[in-house]
Amino acid sequence: MSDAEDPAAIRLAAVRDSLDRAARSADRDPAGICLVAVSKTWPAEAIEPLLVAGQRHFGENRVAEAEAKWPGLRARYPDTVLHLVGQLQSNKAAEAVALFDVIHSVDRPSLVTALGKAMAAAGRWPSCYLQVNIGEEAQKGGCAIADLPALLAAATAAGLPVAGLMCVPPADIEPAPFFALLARLARDQGLAGLSMGMSGDCETAVMLGATVVRVGTALFGAR
Repeated sequence: MSDAEDPAAIRLAAVRDSLDRAARSADRDPAGICLVAVSKTWPAEAIEPLLVAGQRHFGENRVAEAEAKWPGLRARYPDTVLHLVGQLQSNKAAEAVALFDVIHSVDRPSLVTALGKAMAAAGRWPSCYLQVNIGEEAQKGGCAIADLPALLAAATAAGLPVAGLMCVPPADIEPAPFFALLARLARDQGLAGLSMGMSGDCETAVMLGATVVRVGTALFGAR
């Protein structure tokens, strides 16, 4: 079986094609959209076929899980970019800074402080997205919309390289209004990056300005 016939390569090509079509429909350059393959809960042997197929950006939810499976993969694919897309405890800030290149879930002042100290100590500065609780859901992480300006000011003061905003819209509700709101908030704060959109809604997210989409199921299959 050739690489082009590998199921992982076929799924990757299909996702990239759908993102490219959405970008062109919105009069955007597809090259401006970063596809993050969310590999949480998947073992190294399920991840490597996507690496072979050329995917280089991967997302994990937990520091400990990433520490267990990525050192070996990165030794073989050193240009891999790791994204932390799950919630981060402040006491894991140093480990996260050491391992990840991008952190998508900065959502509170205590985490900003911990990350600032960890980055200064390590001399390593992963890009950060401020997570907004866009649907005002009590069970989800993310800062309240009203608290975003203060969180951004704190992150800037702490020296965090803030790339943009991130959100996870409410499930089973049309996501477009939430994506549009996040885009407006980013514009209001002078931020260019928008981490939004997953397997079921990434095309909508791209149409509304996403610069990073976080796709798991469409690339790996159902868990």
